[in-house]
Amino acid sequence: MAKLWILRHGQWLWNLQSRFTGWIDVGLSDRGRAEAQKAGEQLKGVRLDVLYTSVLSRSHEAAKLALDVSGHGFDNLPRFESQALNERHYGDLQGMTKAEFIEKYGQEELEKWKEGYELKPPNGESFKDVADRVVPYWHSNILPDLKAGKHVLISAHGSSLRMLVMMLSDFTAEEMLYIEVPTGYPFSYTVQPDGSVTCDVNMRELNDEVKKMREDIAAKQLQSS
Repeated sequence: MAKLWILRHGQWLWNLQSRFTGWIDVGLSDRGRAEAQKAGEQLKGVRLDVLYTSVLSRSHEAAKLALDVSGHGFDNLPRFESQALNERHYGDLQGMTKAEFIEKYGQEELEKWKEGYELKPPNGESFKDVADRVVPYWHSNILPDLKAGKHVLISAHGSSLRMLVMMLSDFTAEEMLYIEVPTGYPFSYTVQPDGSVTCDVNMRELNDEVKKMREDIAAKQLQSS
């Protein structure tokens, strides 16, 4: 059997400005880098053979910081990057702040496009569109490595990892509205040679644990500022 480790990158610069980012290539904030380093502490002693990332630099940056802290070394692992693991494309909303969006479209539309599984912003992707690229990539590229006994780390984004977790944990689209893939907090699945997958954590309990970790990081940054 093999382990699949999932790492969602932490806070990024446009996140601080409440801007829709999507496929715009924006780096991590200081807090996001701190979250990645914290993730590296949790990956110490974990076997890793292969790294998968999106093509966006914030997924690379989070992986590099985490793997350098954990001792694996970012440059020591075979790495495969794919647009299939990119964040959701927000189309015409990319670069727009949430306040600008609400002024133009209204709060109700924000909630629809934010959480509706098949609804998409103008010229952008729905969650279903994201799933339609993530799931085939999982089956064609990542799962074969795991079935061969390789231990895999995926460093990617909220929407792409959310759709992957929905499939792996057999959540419905409605259930995934209440489950958040944590930032800067790696968690694992056990994958058997036949491809069957079991999550090693309770996702709802993990969300509570991650909330406390974020509060601790924020408090330390406040003390040092």
